[in-house]
Amino acid sequence: MDQETALDLVKKGSTVLLLDVPQFTLLGIDTQMFSVGPMFKGIKMIPPGIHFIYYSSSNKEGNEFSPMVGFFLSTRSAEVVVRKWNHSEERLVKISEEEEGRYAEGVRCLEFDSHLGPYALNQYGEWKQLSNYITESLIPVMHEPIGGDITIAYESGLIEVPKTAMEKQLIEQLKSSMFSKLEREEHYKHGCYYTPIPNSVNHKGISAEELTAINLDKTKLLEKILIKDYGGEEDSLLGELQVSFVAFMMGQSLEAFKQWKSFVILLFSCIEAPLKTRTRLFSKFIKVFFHQLNHGFQRNKNHSNSTGKEISLFLDEAWFSKEIFLFRLCKDFFPLVLDSSVVDGDLLYWTRKLKVLLETALGWDFADDEDDEPYPKYCTKVAKVKVELDK
Repeated sequence: MDQETALDLVKKGSTVLLLDVPQFTLLGIDTQMFSVGPMFKGIKMIPPGIHFIYYSSSNKEGNEFSPMVGFFLSTRSAEVVVRKWNHSEERLVKISEEEEGRYAEGVRCLEFDSHLGPYALNQYGEWKQLSNYITESLIPVMHEPIGGDITIAYESGLIEVPKTAMEKQLIEQLKSSMFSKLEREEHYKHGCYYTPIPNSVNHKGISAEELTAINLDKTKLLEKILIKDYGGEEDSLLGELQVSFVAFMMGQSLEAFKQWKSFVILLFSCIEAPLKTRTRLFSKFIKVFFHQLNHGFQRNKNHSNSTGKEISLFLDEAWFSKEIFLFRLCKDFFPLVLDSSVVDGDLLYWTRKLKVLLETALGWDFADDEDDEPYPKYCTKVAKVKVELDK
């Protein structure tokens, strides 16, 4: 890149000025992550739009790290966002508007330019695939009113009995963290407000057979959530799906993982919606889901499992077992779409790509019925339905 082009990008792109961040801190923006050096003061040439900043502070030796802390922000062309490291709280905080204005002027005069790392524009396309439904209006609804950062260190009140290897790992990280020493009552705060998604449905006044059918096909539950919580806007649901994935994957939030998992289970448990009532939504959902898994599988591929296949450090090893929820959901969903006599072209295309990704990246064989047990959704008992919804 020639000097004139680079200068133009510096002026038109947004800048995140991060002051006094300790050396060795792991810091990321979107899909990019690096270790902070002694001269680091922020990131320049950031494309305007939605971004996610996340970081993990280190000890003096740079070999032990605290849980990840992250926050969403929306930037405009040539905007300067300033955060300063609070050493007592071990996190980035906002500064006064007056002080931020002075620093912003210094950035525009290129006073900090030699201390700012450039945003890797060749990775921006991957970030857009993970965030294209996250809008500027969605972030305040989910994030700002509650305030605070997204971090598992503030989620101990949400943790009950760990059910998966991933949850156990996150909880252990929380217990050994410097954040666990904070006074919970004083500092506890959520980073996001998520839409409640019930696991099952109970309608009064209908037969047991009808109730079982509703819980086997979550189409009616999906419709209720879409209308009640999103005003019928399908893209808003996909936006929250992407927010929860980013907060879980980059921010390592257990709360976000649970929300993302709830979305995935809800959508993959629909039978009528993909083929009839919400084909457009499912075409977009499968595409979003494909890019999410593809991102997770490709990051930091330097370990191998027992079969010699590489394992991403970004996804826990438990993901690569057939015992997890994802295998069963996909095993039931793929025939629904792929064996249908009439199916939307985009839905068919992305479903095939997703199936190939799981087969090649994980070695999953969806045609192998050996030792298969009935998927729990087909064993739903009316007596165990716990969540009640109004008619």
